[in-house]
Amino acid sequence: MVEKVTDGILWVAGRDKFMPDSHIYVLGDAGSEDLTIVDCGIVEMGNYKLDELDGYGISIEQVKRIIMTHTHLDHIGCLRDFLERGPHIELWVHREEATYLESGDDRVVFGNKMFESMIRSQYDIPERFFEFKVTRKLEGGEFLDVGGNRFKVIHIPGHSIGSIGLYDETRKIFLSGDTIYADGAIGRYDLFSADSEMLKESLEIIRDLEINTLLPCHNRIVKGGADQMVKNTVQYWLPLLK
Repeated sequence: MVEKVTDGILWVAGRDKFMPDSHIYVLGDAGSEDLTIVDCGIVEMGNYKLDELDGYGISIEQVKRIIMTHTHLDHIGCLRDFLERGPHIELWVHREEATYLESGDDRVVFGNKMFESMIRSQYDIPERFFEFKVTRKLEGGEFLDVGGNRFKVIHIPGHSIGSIGLYDETRKIFLSGDTIYADGAIGRYDLFSADSEMLKESLEIIRDLEINTLLPCHNRIVKGGADQMVKNTVQYWLPLLK
């Protein structure tokens, strides 16, 4: 089901199966011809999300770009579903993970060999399935004006090398990917390209933001008053990240 978070931001909750499925967020007014989707979801979940958007009155032609907070399987697994329906859609990824996608190197996507083996036993995934041309390579620090929204790209590596967050400085809205959640948890840091020291530094960056609305890619979202909760979560985890 498509739900409104606030003006210019919609979300479709992930539909977990035997593993988590990322939420997606739609940035821009529903009637705009300049919509942005943030993340996609696990393999085979693309049509569900696209059909939900279509039922809400959002066509694929309105979507101009997909921004990936990072490229783990539960976020990028159904990207091809989106691009097949909307071949005009641009793909924006942080440059650290764009390098892997463009070379067909799926080590970031799967995270580790055990996880890859488990996924391949469940799904028929061809070789080089996760090779994509990246339209725009994000750096962190730039401002994106998309569909009437203005977000700052914040590079927050640790869960993965190219993890980013999107921060609306005016409304204090933070799309956090998998770096920090609304239930006191943070992203795991034992996967390929993850790093606990980087994650610690990224959490310190997040702590110093003023966050009213927290929009992670899994579990619940917080539409208001998230700042102290975020700071408490960071304060809890910092001593544990050695």
